[in-house]
Amino acid sequence: MCQPVKKLTLFFAFLLLLSGLHAQTLFTVAGNPVTKDEFLKAYNKNNSGQKPAEKSYRDYLDLYIRYKLKVQAAYDAQLDTLPSQRTELQNFRNQVAETYLKDESSLEKLVKEAFERGQKDVRLAHILITLPKDAQPADTLKSYEKAMAAYAALKRGRKFSEVAREYSDDPSVKTNGGDVGYITVFTLPYELESLAYSTPGGKFSKPYRTGGGYHIFLNEHERKALGRIRIAQILFSFPPGATAAMRDDVRRRADSVYHKLQNGADFATMARVYSGDNLSYQSGGEMPEFGVGHYDSAFETAAFALDRDGAISEPIESVYGYHILKRIARKPFPTGLDEATRSQLKQQVMNDPRIEVSRKALLARIEQQTGFHRFEFADADLWAFTDSAMRNTGLSSFRGMNYSTTLISFARQAYTLKEWLDYVRSVRGQRPGGSRADKQLFDRWVERMAQDYYRNHLEEYNADFAFQLTEFKEGNLLFEIMQRRIWDKASLDSAGLRNYYEGHKDKYWWDASADALLFTCKNQGIADALKAKLVSHPLAYWREMTDSSAMSIQADSGRYELAQIPNPTKMELNPMVYTPFATNAVDHSVSFAYILDVYHNRAPRNFHDARGFVINDYQSWMEDQWITELKKKYPVRVDEKVFKTLP
Repeated sequence: MCQPVKKLTLFFAFLLLLSGLHAQTLFTVAGNPVTKDEFLKAYNKNNSGQKPAEKSYRDYLDLYIRYKLKVQAAYDAQLDTLPSQRTELQNFRNQVAETYLKDESSLEKLVKEAFERGQKDVRLAHILITLPKDAQPADTLKSYEKAMAAYAALKRGRKFSEVAREYSDDPSVKTNGGDVGYITVFTLPYELESLAYSTPGGKFSKPYRTGGGYHIFLNEHERKALGRIRIAQILFSFPPGATAAMRDDVRRRADSVYHKLQNGADFATMARVYSGDNLSYQSGGEMPEFGVGHYDSAFETAAFALDRDGAISEPIESVYGYHILKRIARKPFPTGLDEATRSQLKQQVMNDPRIEVSRKALLARIEQQTGFHRFEFADADLWAFTDSAMRNTGLSSFRGMNYSTTLISFARQAYTLKEWLDYVRSVRGQRPGGSRADKQLFDRWVERMAQDYYRNHLEEYNADFAFQLTEFKEGNLLFEIMQRRIWDKASLDSAGLRNYYEGHKDKYWWDASADALLFTCKNQGIADALKAKLVSHPLAYWREMTDSSAMSIQADSGRYELAQIPNPTKMELNPMVYTPFATNAVDHSVSFAYILDVYHNRAPRNFHDARGFVINDYQSWMEDQWITELKKKYPVRVDEKVFKTLP
């Protein structure tokens, strides 16, 4: 009888062992555990690139223990309850949380898909069977039957252009037979782009329904992607209702300007004088960069046919008139998914409606992680109650529903019908129109509540966010308690600083040094001008010269060790000489010095000269004394067995 119990006991012990492997405690401070994973995360973040070794782990462990001791003291002093601490933490939380409200897996999939699709352009022909805006079942059936009739005709072998002219509701089909030219990634709405790229070359698709109707695509041809191009144009517009004679006159004017360009006329000047494109003529005809599928196919074909930057086309006819084009720059679509390309495509994906795919994936993950539950209720009842509330007809309950009825819940929070109505009023101010619109609005509300709940409890579901939040909070607490306990006290303790100096005089010495004026100028020109003024004016006015420089010159005087003085050529320093200019490679600022006096021998620093060093050392001494006290107050226990498992 006891054997099963023993087996269960062993089983649970095994589970505890497994969980311990993933959350091993490296050390404790006052009984509060710090895991091996937390330590390694902090170590790796602050490691300067050296290969981990026992000594580097030991050194960092000592620093991390000191850090945790100070943080524990800050918590015990309740510094985390200060309004300033809470405000800063909340601001940081709000800022960082948004970066975690993405489904990186689905987003990366969309980026890779966009990259792969962007490798080729697809020439499409299109049949559109429209649906009325508020289509009734009978309307939908009629459109569906028409689309299927067109599809059947194509399957029987009829030419796509003939079927398009007979069935398509697209007005342009009369002139183009359904041919819409080349498209590429991001040209069409995402679901139609997916239909285009999933249709094999030379084949046509089955009817595909969108909100606007039924679509049939023919993949006429595929080619390597042309990428994007930037051009300038001179447009000779057709007047409204232009006759053949008018068109010929426009063509003659375009030919005349083209010949001027051939003879050396400036394109930008010609555009400003002759172009009818009100958006580009003032900029010399330059248009924004574009890719395939954005303009008339004849226009795009002519633009991409220009074989070099600066090349100019003959006049090209379109439905708008005649265009003379000049190529400014051509940018091919990337053939490798490097970080720059990935970043650019990611930004395009996030600004495109296709991000809806990733958003839905995020919502599904949030609902699964947060224990989302939709309570039982009839949609029609909710819409009726909503209708009454929006019209203020006084309905306070309906078929068991009232303002306190719970509609949805998450792990630790529920949302009621009242909160749903508050949302409806905030976004619409009136009853949504129709049951479909009601459901769409309700789905958006659920998504909003899910995201809000997830955002407000993010540290419970995302370990990286929890670590980042704790790191920021404890870093702020560390700064606060160090300011109060060490830094301010040390700086203001004049007697303590003097006593520390007197007891450690042998630490503070001048190496070879000089009294000097140091100047740092924004650039070489300012440095040249300043030095010329210093040479030609009494040196006593150096402060007036630099103070009037509007921050383009920084200057100071004092005693400096020789290594602190800008001296790129290592010249011998003597009184009344200027050092050569030293240029900063990062910001191109220029520094130089004027030497007043030189001290070649090592000499002790007086208290005034050593004060900065004394403050720093006194703070370190005070901190060490404090750490000794904290270790007595908060016992530290290091698990050496766990330490030995550090990688």
